[in-house]
Amino acid sequence: MKRWYTSVVGLAAACLASSCALREITYPELRADYGLPSSQTFVASPGVNVHYTDDGRSKGRVIILVHGFAASVHAWRPWIDRLKDDYRLIAIDLPGHGLTETPPGYQASLEGNAALVDALAAKLGVEHFVLAGNSMGGAVSLSYAMTHQDKLDGLVLVDAAGWPGDGSRGGPPAFAGLLNNGVGRLLMKMADPRMLAVDGLKSAYVDETLVTEQVIDRYVNFAMGQGHRDVLLTQRSQPARAWTKADFGKLDVPTLVMVGAKDALIPPSDSKAIANAIPGAYIVSYPEGGHLPMEQLPDETVRTLRAFLQGLPARR
Repeated sequence: MKRWYTSVVGLAAACLASSCALREITYPELRADYGLPSSQTFVASPGVNVHYTDDGRSKGRVIILVHGFAASVHAWRPWIDRLKDDYRLIAIDLPGHGLTETPPGYQASLEGNAALVDALAAKLGVEHFVLAGNSMGGAVSLSYAMTHQDKLDGLVLVDAAGWPGDGSRGGPPAFAGLLNNGVGRLLMKMADPRMLAVDGLKSAYVDETLVTEQVIDRYVNFAMGQGHRDVLLTQRSQPARAWTKADFGKLDVPTLVMVGAKDALIPPSDSKAIANAIPGAYIVSYPEGGHLPMEQLPDETVRTLRAFLQGLPARR
């Protein structure tokens, strides 16, 4: 980590020394390249225009999907493509990510992101649903479950952040030292995201053949979206009040925990601890899985998810 940190600082310092400026990509440009046929938006508050996709059977059981740090609704397309004939799948872009627009000075938080999930469900008239989250999105899903479990038919946590004591997990751990101080955030903002993306994506996917130029471009271009870096570098991904094991024990929601045994970003032991702490939670580990098993191992993870969904009580 120390060598990675030093290299990032060196790259960013070189960028500053050369007075280079990284051009932000406008939302019209991003929408032209990454909008999907099922893309929609709603205004959550002044200046906050939330992008989401809505696919599948309009009368099917609803699954809301929440991506991880620096990702987007695109992370869930392998699941959506395999499940849309039987379920309604709604994926949200959190602030600072994807095609969601925010005003200058916007600061994202774990509770604020959970509130946006609730606002999206209310906007669409969805009263009960299954909530699934990966990485930081797993922590958002946990936050939602701890305050709105009466609305959940089920909870799916995929290599989730959020276990107490996990420090700054939910984004690449090596970012922690940079994000926790103003100088570090400035250096990160000035650094070219492409310099940081490739190794991080290979680590997350495990299967390096999945890290195509198209995938790299998508992550980099979203990171360069208007105002996105400011949100990413200032967001609070930890709960306002630190969770305890007892908080997990109060959850009364059918829960599936998925974990890649080769996750290099969040220790698999965190997922096991979460599963042990939530009453009745079921955990499935994928020996060859990394941090993004829903993309890396879509067929295996969908089989697991289908079995979980079919075992849930009938929709209310």
